[in-house]
Amino acid sequence: MTRIANKFASLKAEGKSAFVSYLMAGDPDYDTSLEIVRGLPAAGVDIIELGMQFTDPMADGPAIQLAGQRALKAGMNLKRTLQFVADFRTIDDTTPIVLMGYYNPIHSMGVDTFLTAAKSAGVDGLIVVDLPPEEDAELCIPAMAMGIDFIRLTTPTTNDKRLPKVMQNTSGFIYYVSINGITGAAEASAAIVAPEVIRIKASSDLPICVGFGIKTPNTAHEIAGVADGAVVGSAIVERIAAGETPAQVLGFVAELANGAHSA
Repeated sequence: MTRIANKFASLKAEGKSAFVSYLMAGDPDYDTSLEIVRGLPAAGVDIIELGMQFTDPMADGPAIQLAGQRALKAGMNLKRTLQFVADFRTIDDTTPIVLMGYYNPIHSMGVDTFLTAAKSAGVDGLIVVDLPPEEDAELCIPAMAMGIDFIRLTTPTTNDKRLPKVMQNTSGFIYYVSINGITGAAEASAAIVAPEVIRIKASSDLPICVGFGIKTPNTAHEIAGVADGAVVGSAIVERIAAGETPAQVLGFVAELANGAHSA
């Protein structure tokens, strides 16, 4: 079993939903970012999503766009992001790590080179938001052949006709985008999300984690109560942008994790 599958199995045995945190790798700088990420598991994070820097992030709201710009300015790139994962793995070999971003940097590095390096570094999954299932042969299938999960996004506009195609070759978990629009744009609603989770579960046995629009421990609690996991990104990234210390950021993350785990 993969680290992701093991994590969901252990959480299920404990009767808990997952708490997934997103940070941009290298924001605001390599060392500070690594200190924060190394502290995430102790703060209650079950799965870590790391952003891959890209100059034209179409799905990201202002907070994550600015995080990417800070990381790029600090000298981050895809090669350094993979080194970042490898550095994390020197102290933690169990917490799943998912890289989230866009295909251009991967294509520029070369798919085979990227996947080999990602597997060696300890990457468990990929979320590549601009590669639809029609392009599975490009990255999804080679990734899965390497034992790296390919996690797909579903949205409120993914209708019943489209859903089976989106589920094709998806592994690890399903990431349900709770709102129409970019990250950090609005507040997620458990009442709206719940029937969508039920609808998607009819098409897949994979866990469903809900992201976009979760900003508080209370919302994390509510969303985790109707899904298999809650994902928070912008609200954490905004704390980093405000200049909070790693300890302060991790304190906020712990509050979010407690909210999700208490569902």
